[in-house]
Amino acid sequence: MRIVVVEDNISLAKGICYHLQDAGHAVDMLHDGTQADAFLRGDGADMIVLDLNLPGKDGLAILRGLRARGDHRPVLILTAQAETTDKVAGLDAGADDYLGKPFEMQEFSARIRALSRRVTDIGTASRTLGTLRFDLSTRMIEGPDGPLDIPRREVALFERLLMAEGRLVTKQGLLDSLYGTGADIGEPVVEVYVSRLRKRLQPYGVQIIVKRGMGYLIQTDT
Repeated sequence: MRIVVVEDNISLAKGICYHLQDAGHAVDMLHDGTQADAFLRGDGADMIVLDLNLPGKDGLAILRGLRARGDHRPVLILTAQAETTDKVAGLDAGADDYLGKPFEMQEFSARIRALSRRVTDIGTASRTLGTLRFDLSTRMIEGPDGPLDIPRREVALFERLLMAEGRLVTKQGLLDSLYGTGADIGEPVVEVYVSRLRKRLQPYGVQIIVKRGMGYLIQTDT
């Protein structure tokens, strides 16, 4: 999944991002409320981790704006304000869950997994392509003989192409899905992952097509 982390405590934000990336997610990290609000208006990430006390625009205002625009992405609020009234205010504004600081990463991970299940419950729990099946909750690719042993970055690449449903995905779009927007990673790394994944998928009648200067798409052999 792509997760946006909006947290002005830079050391905490980095710790959260590293933890999420180790779990196989792509992460965008923002520290200013005004910038985060502008970013979220045009971004297609799957989930938002949102601090309440932010410079520029506070988290509750950002959250209310999201819900007013009909944006129903799961939002996990992080804040040092642990009073019941603050929790109620966050939940009433449209938050899906609430975690007070300080917190253990184990609990944070459990909350993220729970919200991830809500995302997959919205649509079909799995997708098929040729002889492959992709479980959206476990992020596991299965072939006729069982699960495939594929590195998590390549799984993220497969997921992004699969969810595009036959539409082209730009190289930058794939890079954002792998590492998050603004990551200091060059686009050529996408070519490496595409090449590796293409070889793994060939035995299952699945191709990754390159449209020069336009992007990539995934499809079955015809």
